[in-house]
Parts: sequence; structure tokens; C-alpha cells
Amino acid sequence: MLDNNIKNQLKSHFNSLSDPIELVIAVDEGKKSQELKQLANDLASLSSLITVKEAAQNKRIPSMTVTSPARKTEITFAGIPMGHEFTSLVLALLHSGGHQPKVSDEDKASIASLESELNFEMYISLSCQTCPQVVQAINLMAALNPNVKATMIDGALFQDEVSAKSIMAVPTVYLNGEAFSQGGIGLTEILNKVDKNAGAKQAKALNDKSVFDVLVIGGGPAGSAASIYAARKGLNTGVVAERFGGQVADTVGIENFISVKATEGPKLVAQLEEHVKDYDVDIMKSQRATSLKRGEHVEIGLENGAVLKAKSVVLATGARWRTMNVPGEQEYKGKGVAFCPHCDGPLFKGKPVAVIGGGNSGIEAAIDLANIVSHVTVLEFADTLRADEVLIRKAKSLPNITIIKSAQTTEVLGDGNKVTGLVYKDRTTEALKTVELAGIFVQIGLVPNTDWLKDSGIELTRFGEIVIDAKGATSIPGVYAAGDATTTPFKQIIIAMGSGATATLGAFDYLIRLGQEQGNQAA
Repeated sequence: MLDNNIKNQLKSHFNSLSDPIELVIAVDEGKKSQELKQLANDLASLSSLITVKEAAQNKRIPSMTVTSPARKTEITFAGIPMGHEFTSLVLALLHSGGHQPKVSDEDKASIASLESELNFEMYISLSCQTCPQVVQAINLMAALNPNVKATMIDGALFQDEVSAKSIMAVPTVYLNGEAFSQGGIGLTEILNKVDKNAGAKQAKALNDKSVFDVLVIGGGPAGSAASIYAARKGLNTGVVAERFGGQVADTVGIENFISVKATEGPKLVAQLEEHVKDYDVDIMKSQRATSLKRGEHVEIGLENGAVLKAKSVVLATGARWRTMNVPGEQEYKGKGVAFCPHCDGPLFKGKPVAVIGGGNSGIEAAIDLANIVSHVTVLEFADTLRADEVLIRKAKSLPNITIIKSAQTTEVLGDGNKVTGLVYKDRTTEALKTVELAGIFVQIGLVPNTDWLKDSGIELTRFGEIVIDAKGATSIPGVYAAGDATTTPFKQIIIAMGSGATATLGAFDYLIRLGQEQGNQAA
């Protein structure tokens, strides 16, 4: 199951285990069960502290439960945790075996204080890049507190459960049998939802922080570059981010990042965060900025009520998927309307879907989905496709892809629980046409995350982009901006990083001049 290279790496990692781990497997004679059994035995062969035993019964087969007899903890994987979830399995083993996790003392204390029985069920797909973030956060809670139970469920393997719960997007999390969350969610945000006192404690701790020299809002490529450049200048630097990585975390293949021939979004995000952590940067994750006000300092209000103060700020809030804004879209978001074909595509195996948008992302999505679903209908508003010719040729060569141009989607149809189709207008004839579908993947570009700045006094374009000059300066002194949320013309990872560095250097220049002015006033 595991090749020798991986075994050698794992053997080295397992040297940090201090407590016994028992792998309890529930299997039958099926192929997937035998693969899981082989995986469990391979893991046990790498450490004398890991043993395997078969369960008498389990409602999900195949499954493997990582247990710590010493801590009475349980972390279950229903399915075979390979692909993006292999790291989740390795971390579950390490944390269950006594290896100390990389988590703040505040979060550790919050996890330890949970007294209620919390049974999390996490429905994922192995091709989803966002899912491991959620699985690893909840697994960590289960490894540190025996009151918390965590079960990862491969939706492609347990489709009866997925259908019964009408799950059409991953990750979808249930807590004690009730819907808990859908989409990316971090450890701090999870703790805020299950521990009513967590938010107030965090707000107090944030309010008590001293004034930052540079406060970066956003943890994507632009925000990461901005914070590193600030810290290297010796400035007191903080980063506020809902989730580290931003849109990059949802990107599968990256082949245009100079000096790196190919990488994946989640891998690049992990490297960005580790690089930022190499410096003395105060990282405040799972925090959403809601207001900006300029007084003696720049004040950033957060969703939990806290207010952070800084001498200068770099706004690097990035962008989010653009929606169609048609009837039914919001009602069926997560119930057939999706934005990540790599994450949610496996849930539509053998079913017909549509892709909205004929740019590179839309045609790439159609090509990827064609390997999973029964048929893909691509709807493009314009009379020509905007994708690269090589992608168009590939899409047209696939027999289960239909491309319709001059098509304006007007309505998403559903039965109250899930998508059943869509209506589009033929822009050449004005005729309305209906397509029966199980899913709709929207790929029509991005919109900047700047809604919270509309009353701040910062100049925005009619598209919501932050207007900046050559140094990244905005219309408010001391406030700079970078990346996809700005008027920078090209939205690329490498360009966002460069603009993040530019914005911080602009802020540094501002702080130097501010210090000189204050010194002259004092004299």
C-alpha cells in the first residue's frame, strides 16, 4: 500500500511517538477493505507503539479508528485516507501518540475546557483541497479531548449517506447528528461555535494587544509577502486572516510560479504560513475584519467586537468567486450550486452537470468533470470562448462535453432540496431553454473582498477594487493595499506577492517619514 520512500519518512516521524496507538479496523472481503487493512498493517510495521485489531462491528465498512488507550481518544477514518487526506491520517497518529501539535496555548486551553460530548462527522472527497483543513482541525480536538469524537467520511465511498443527507458540497460537517458547517472552517472558528465563551476570551486578548507598526489584513500570497517584508524591517507586525492562503488554498495545479515547475495550492499555502512563522509575526487566524477607521492610529474592527490599532495597515483581502445573481442560486448553494469542481465533483459521479463560464477556469473545470460525471454542458455568455486554444481543443475532443455560446443563465431550478436544472436565454434568438442537471459549477471570475470598506473613506472603483498608486498607497494616509482586492490589472499569485512587498515597503517609507515629522514637531 505504501511505497518504501513514504515508509522511511513515516518511520522517522513515528520516532516522536511516546504513547501506544491502536488501529481498530472494520473490514470485509471487499477490495477497499483489503486496501485499508494493508494500510493499517503497513503503519503498524513502522513502529512498535502501533498495533492493529479488527472491530467486531461498525456501521461503516471500511473504516479505521485511531485510538489512544492512555487518553481514551478516538479518531475515525471511514474510507481510505489517501490523497489530500493522507496528511490528516499522519497527524492523527502523531497527535494520538503524544506528539505535541502546533497550536496556540489559547486554543489548547479552549479544547481542554470542552465538557460536552461532541461527535463530529465530516463528509469529504479525497480530491478536495479544503477538506483536510477542516478534518485536521477537528481531529486535533479529538486527539486532545476524549469528549470529542471525529469521523472523516469519504462521500464517494458512502454515497447512500451522502444521498440521504442531500450533501452536494464538501466539506460538510455534522455535530451530534445536526448540520454544523459547510465549506472551509478553521480551528478557532470551530471553537467559537462550540464554546460560547471562546469568542469573548479572544476579543479581550485581541483588544489588549499593543499598537502594531504594520497590520496586514489577509493571509494569502499578498498578505504573506507583506508581513514577511515588514518583519524583516524589524517592525512590530500582525496578520489578521479568516483563513491562511485565501483563494490559493482552493487551487489544484500551479505551474506558472517562477522557479517552481509545479506545485499545488494547499502545499504552497503551507509553505507560505511556515515562512511567515519564521519571523516574529503575530498571526491572528479565523478573524474577520469588519471596519476601518482613521484616528490617531488606523483602527481595524473585527467581527467578534475587538479593535486592533496600527500605525499603518496593508489591506490584502483578496477576492472570492463571483456569483450569477439569478433566482435559485443562493437557495441551492451547497445543494447543487458549487464553485470548486475538484472538491465537489466526485459527489456528482455519473450525473449531468453544467459549468457556467468559458474562460480558462470554466473549460478546465469541464475537462476535469468529464472524467467523473455523465455529461458536462458549458454555458458561455459571449459568442466566443475566452479560454486558451489548447484547452478549447481538449474540451471539444471529449464526447461528453457540450459547449453552448451566447447563453445567459436566468434561473436555477430545484425541487426544494437540490438542483434539478437551469434555464438559460439564447442571446441570439431570445428563446428560453431548460437543461436538466444535478449540479452547476460557477466559474465566472472573482469579486474583491472589499464590501466592509465601503464606509471607510477608502476610494474604490465601481467594481469594488481598492484604488492604489505605484507604492500601494490608498486614499487614506498610512493605509496601503495589495493583491487581487486592488486595481492591480492582473490577478496572479506571483503578482500578488510582488504587490504585497511593494505595499509594505511603501508603508515602511511612510513610517520613516511619520517618525521624522513627529521628531521635528517635538523639537
